[in-house]
Amino acid sequence: MKGDDMTVEEMYNNEYEFEDDEDDDSDWDPSAVSDHNNVVEIPKWFCINCTWPNIGHDFHCDLCGEHRESGILQRGFLASSLHPAEQGLAQNGADVAVALQDPSLQSIGSDNRTAIGFDERMLLHEEVVQKSHPHPERSDRLRAIAASLAATGIFPGRCYPIPPREITREELLMVHSLENIEAVELTSQVFSSYFTSDTYANQNSARAARLAAGLCFDLAAAIFSGSVKNGFALVRPPGHHAGVKQAMGFCLHNNAAIAALAAQNAGAKKVLIIDWDVHHGNGTQEIFDKNKSVCFHGMLNFYSNLLLYFRDIGVLDIYNIYFLQVGTMGAEGYCVNVPWSRGGVGDNDYVFAFQQVVLPIVSEFDPDFTIISAGFDAARGDPLGRCDITPSGYAQMTQMCSDLSGGKLLVILEGGYNLRSISSSATAVIKVLLGENPRHSMEQVVIPTKSGLRTVLEVLEVQLNYWPSLKSKLSKLQSDWGLYALHDKKQVKKKKRRAKQLPIWWKLGRKRLLYRLWCKKLS
Repeated sequence: MKGDDMTVEEMYNNEYEFEDDEDDDSDWDPSAVSDHNNVVEIPKWFCINCTWPNIGHDFHCDLCGEHRESGILQRGFLASSLHPAEQGLAQNGADVAVALQDPSLQSIGSDNRTAIGFDERMLLHEEVVQKSHPHPERSDRLRAIAASLAATGIFPGRCYPIPPREITREELLMVHSLENIEAVELTSQVFSSYFTSDTYANQNSARAARLAAGLCFDLAAAIFSGSVKNGFALVRPPGHHAGVKQAMGFCLHNNAAIAALAAQNAGAKKVLIIDWDVHHGNGTQEIFDKNKSVCFHGMLNFYSNLLLYFRDIGVLDIYNIYFLQVGTMGAEGYCVNVPWSRGGVGDNDYVFAFQQVVLPIVSEFDPDFTIISAGFDAARGDPLGRCDITPSGYAQMTQMCSDLSGGKLLVILEGGYNLRSISSSATAVIKVLLGENPRHSMEQVVIPTKSGLRTVLEVLEVQLNYWPSLKSKLSKLQSDWGLYALHDKKQVKKKKRRAKQLPIWWKLGRKRLLYRLWCKKLS
């Protein structure tokens, strides 16, 4: 073989190209390597933070750098990523979650404060069938956020817990078909089941989904009525992929849609839903596709959605699909998608899209109630999203949303699969709900990347047909193209310098990375 005498460093520097058209290697396990007559067992462990499979005796994850015995479930993002958990910590992740259910907390007066929706029974929704890799949508996501809130003194402490309850069938029928409701309920009679290849359920999943939906329903009603100022739904399973009939994409019931109709039941005339999850909120969009009383804004990454929904369609056609989905049956313009055309999208592009697309349309729509489908899988370090939003970026977007609808704002947890990223980002969002200001001023000029600017211009050109007030915004951006393009050249040079320092996992595909890690462990 041409590469027999090559070093790992030479492989890494791409001096030898591996073939990509080999047989499928999805079942290849480098932790069990055959050495002629003997089998060499190499230790294999999964990162507690990002679930990445690691091979060998190293103590830090090859993907995210987290220590294999990290205390992230005890102290959230405040725990050291480089060292094991401190001995004798008062609470572990499960204990923290249980502590949030202390009945004594219910006596805390709302005092028009920020409310938190949580119930420990949602932790029981887990994939029970052992597979070669842990499922990314796991109960540790809630545990890490709960631990972070407890460690920072936010909850319990500064937030008001609402009593949990399961949503009723009648309330679910406002959003979902009987087919969806009965299919989810049926899972309670089966040890393990799947709606799709990645959407699992166990005997506790139906109750967890009803609790999540019930908490979102009651939070929306409480916020709109003025009982509490705003709220954060710390819930799972997530919901924005669940459509009228079908559970999919880790989602069973659509929590955001249920909250929107709860707000309307309480008196809201117009509801805004902003979905900043890196994956398209296809279920929410389907539910309100013909509804002019709900305006849906989806901030999604085009490439992250390719394998989720489409097969055998040209890349350009798929990209155009998102632009052309604007609503139907008289509700055209009430669906606004911002499909980023590349990976690695960061704070500036998101904030810029808010300023140039979301806020102008929302100002004209003038909603009575605002919901954020807050997926944190666009956060820096997320293994699925591969984008670059920081906690500060999420805080800035939350601040802009909190100025809408008279401050009546509900944030609902959706995706996010890096525990450190999701817990720090969720904490940053809740701090804004509590009245803390983001570090960066909203007045500062935000300059996007060239691809980000191009996406925003294309969205404005499509939505201009439905929101005439965008004409002046579009004209100004087009006249300023030279300034932004010049700035982007500097950004490209900076990124090229940074690219030389990127870790190996960013540059390589799965097959190549596993092979090279295997070679490294054996050397």
